[in-house]
Amino acid sequence: MSSYENHQALDGLTLGKSTDYRDNYDASLLQGVPRSLNRDPLGLTADNLPFHGADIWTLYELSWLNSRGLPQVAVGHVELDYTSVNLIESKSFKLYLNSFNQTRFDTWETVRQTLERDLRACAQGNVSVRLHRLDELEGQPVAHFHGTCIDDQDISIDNYQFTTDYLQHAVSGEKQVEETLVSHLLKSNCLITHQPDWGSIQIQYRGRKIDREKLLRYLVSFRHHNEFHEQCVERIFNDILRFCQPETLSVYARYTRRGGLDINPWRSNADFVPATGRLARQ
Repeated sequence: MSSYENHQALDGLTLGKSTDYRDNYDASLLQGVPRSLNRDPLGLTADNLPFHGADIWTLYELSWLNSRGLPQVAVGHVELDYTSVNLIESKSFKLYLNSFNQTRFDTWETVRQTLERDLRACAQGNVSVRLHRLDELEGQPVAHFHGTCIDDQDISIDNYQFTTDYLQHAVSGEKQVEETLVSHLLKSNCLITHQPDWGSIQIQYRGRKIDREKLLRYLVSFRHHNEFHEQCVERIFNDILRFCQPETLSVYARYTRRGGLDINPWRSNADFVPATGRLARQ
């Protein structure tokens, strides 16, 4: 259980509550969650963040009516800057997108600008939006995370409660290495509903070599941990930076979609450019 799971800032969220679905545009459906809820316990404040990054969203169920009433469909790509005051709560995002369904817009650009404006207002930060026609995406192959997968280790695990203990004394040798490690075993749970969140994670670093068994045990310990996707990624980044002290570090997770949305946060203190192709489970 996270220390802020019952924080009053979460009381007004529609997440975990019965809701009515509206199909006419309503920006008030969007709800933000202060990033400080997670960052404060980690000792992170807006002026001392050890990373940069973004939350990348893919909108698979986006539809509206054109000026003549003909339905339009698109796939949306949203990038929410890490410096925003709030993250966007995903159920409210889904409800907000549903409100476009029976609303007429003159142009695709009007839709894009509307999304960007509303998301910026909710997040209180910079947001960029792109809309893709379906024929732009046809034939795109399923992507994969570049790196060495650490999942096929012959080890026994019996602890699924979150702990940073595995990262203590997890580095060895004085030689600097540069490597990219990948796991598809990341599983945490929604902070409010406790529904499972499934993801793949890529960890790129330069520094003393990190023990792969200990790193995998640490990642598996998230299995009963309740936290939003973005918060998990920041926690993982902060823990590895704190205990393993790499010179450079990038952490990128791509989660499976729910409600027509997938969330793909990344955090880095290096020159990192995330690949945005969907993975096999997305």
